[in-house]
Amino acid sequence: MTLRRLDFRTAGESHGKGLVALMEGVPAGLPLETARDVDPELTRRQAGYGRGRRMKIESDRAELLSGVRLGETLGSPLAMVVWNRDWENWTTAMAHLPPEPDENPKALRRMYLPRPGHADLVGVLKYGREDTRDILERASARETAARVACGAVAKRLLGELGIRVGSFVRSIGAVEADEPEELPEDLNAASDASPVRALDEDAASAMMEAIDRAKEAGDTLGGTFQVVATGVPVGLGAHVSWDRKLDGRLAGAVASIQAIKGVEVGAGFQGAATPGSEVHDAIYRDPDRIRSGGFRRGTNRAGGLEGGITTGEPVVVRAAMKPISTLMKNRLPSVDLRTGEAREAATERSDVCAVPAAAVVGEAMVALVLADAVLEKFGGDSLVELRRNFDGYLAYLSQRGTGDG
Repeated sequence: MTLRRLDFRTAGESHGKGLVALMEGVPAGLPLETARDVDPELTRRQAGYGRGRRMKIESDRAELLSGVRLGETLGSPLAMVVWNRDWENWTTAMAHLPPEPDENPKALRRMYLPRPGHADLVGVLKYGREDTRDILERASARETAARVACGAVAKRLLGELGIRVGSFVRSIGAVEADEPEELPEDLNAASDASPVRALDEDAASAMMEAIDRAKEAGDTLGGTFQVVATGVPVGLGAHVSWDRKLDGRLAGAVASIQAIKGVEVGAGFQGAATPGSEVHDAIYRDPDRIRSGGFRRGTNRAGGLEGGITTGEPVVVRAAMKPISTLMKNRLPSVDLRTGEAREAATERSDVCAVPAAAVVGEAMVALVLADAVLEKFGGDSLVELRRNFDGYLAYLSQRGTGDG
């Protein structure tokens, strides 16, 4: 099994004291300041039309605990915490000690009505619990704040090598946005300017109207988004073993995001319904395309990956997010875990639509996988060593591009 060079873990509950992000494998010497590099990404995750009241309470900022000194990483484990401001309202319900015998049951905020589509029921069955809060607090998408913090570090590392990761929303509910023939060079600057992070103004207006209708109806909406990484050189990943194929690693990482139910690379499912002559990307010589080895593709339907290896074209990953499980009206049938009686599913403060935010989380996961693949190929305990190895590889590709390799 492939060992990750860049690894990360998160800890914490939605209404606990905070969310912890722990990273290992970040090379020494990487310039890193949370206010400049991490906090803006956390702010982007909180934005988007259709978010709930929780986003008005929280103002996510990352606090460094270890791994950085005087503005540069040390090569040691890097730890960050994002404190939950809402914790002050949940100190009794999320206390670490057993409750007092005379504690008001309402203050414990127990939940016994599992929501269809959420981890509530399967979690209590798996872990032998009864109160679904023991499950939903960790299963909540609030956990992705820690992922985005880790992804911001990965983006900072990739940026040192000229690799950029961005995203935009393709659809919300039944409303689909047109994609421009050429994506903006600064993709995030363009998509972040839209409340729904779409690149089609007319579709963006229709998306917001659809979200308003869903909110009025007490319903929720899902959608799709696309993550694009540019500047990725040919040769990341490998074809030799199933768990080293980079498209599989990317798909698994993006599918791990809460509420994501579908992932495709490049043309994906559309390509499956198209003849091969109209799917595969023609190959041409182009000595100026150093990062792709002196070649270019006429199209990029493969999404920048062939045989589990990057081609030098932009890496394109799309994901489908299901509607959020918590419904404010027309709640679905459920069962009371205490009595076995038929009841309506519980409600919990939630969003109407979180697709724009999920796209930002998608960027983080793609960046983490790509950064791991970069370190896997080029190694380096320090940024200086990584750059030297990376630049040497580009020099080799440049030689191949002249036909002398």
